[in-house]
Amino acid sequence: MIPSLVAEFEARLGRIRQALPAVAFFAGFVWDALTLGRSVTALDLWLLSTYLAGAAGLLWYIGQRQALMVTAEETARPWWRESGPYFLLQFLFGGLFSALFIFYFKSSSHFLAILWALGLGGLLVANEFLEDRYRRFTLTWALFGLCAMLLLNFVLPHLVGSISAVWFVLSTLAGAGLTHGLRLKTPGQPGRIKPVWGIAAALLIAYAADVIPPVPLVKRDIAVGHDLTRSAGLYRLQQEKTPWWLFWRRVESEIHLKSGERLYCVSAVFAPAGLDTRLYHRWMHHDETRGWVTTSHIGFGLAGGREGGYRGYTWKQNLAPGEWKVAVETENGRTVAVHRFVLSAEALAADAPMLDKDF
Repeated sequence: MIPSLVAEFEARLGRIRQALPAVAFFAGFVWDALTLGRSVTALDLWLLSTYLAGAAGLLWYIGQRQALMVTAEETARPWWRESGPYFLLQFLFGGLFSALFIFYFKSSSHFLAILWALGLGGLLVANEFLEDRYRRFTLTWALFGLCAMLLLNFVLPHLVGSISAVWFVLSTLAGAGLTHGLRLKTPGQPGRIKPVWGIAAALLIAYAADVIPPVPLVKRDIAVGHDLTRSAGLYRLQQEKTPWWLFWRRVESEIHLKSGERLYCVSAVFAPAGLDTRLYHRWMHHDETRGWVTTSHIGFGLAGGREGGYRGYTWKQNLAPGEWKVAVETENGRTVAVHRFVLSAEALAADAPMLDKDF
């Protein structure tokens, strides 16, 4: 009787253990999606830094345990002692990848940056199938190093209040150096560290090519419209409303302007408290022979800390019909957001329905 109950209990425990990674993945991702990405707060970064410190401690412990394995009796452990540290390491990496994916995805507004964010999403999914591979320290160092570099890319600009490219370079090198130093302190120095420095070099190249969003800035919103007013601390932008039968969108895809009317672009970007920089609106028109042509590059100041995002606006008038886009850029040319629209050759009808958008 008792042996059969024990066997049944162990079987159920095994099924629960197999389901834990999937449950943890979906629960953690949903929680991060609901609580992160609206802004990047100091509390978020402290929590993720705790995750990273926990992963560092586990790696040192696993390395020490492997260095002390000398007899068969020492390797025969119950599941929670043998696989528990790897499961916990998987959980910590999953939490880091989930948060970083949401941060970068919220900051991505052009094609290459979106591809970068989706790559992080792929690592987030792959992490759920890598628990057994964590026993290979070369892979584990690479994952830890990537998490350290991406997290420090947020932390260092927060600390110094600047998004200068030098801080991205220094934070990337600091993440790789932290990983290298941890390996040197881990008993036996297991695995190889060269892939970590390869990842650091790839990140620096990607940043120079404007593939990586200009963290820690997070895009909140961007739109173009007709009239812009400010009241009670809010910017109110007037946009053309779609007919009722186009229920899947609220705003017309084509913009109609009266002769000489201004067209406004308003953007909201979250920046951490203490950050003081300038952003730019680059207005571009698509020419059939020359491609995208910049018509204006207008700057405005940004002071960080507002929860709803720092608002800035620019305007143009007497625009040519056709395809347009406005890119929000940093002082060093990094792209924060891109908004595309089509300007119609037809004027705005007097009875055109309008709606207000608040920033």
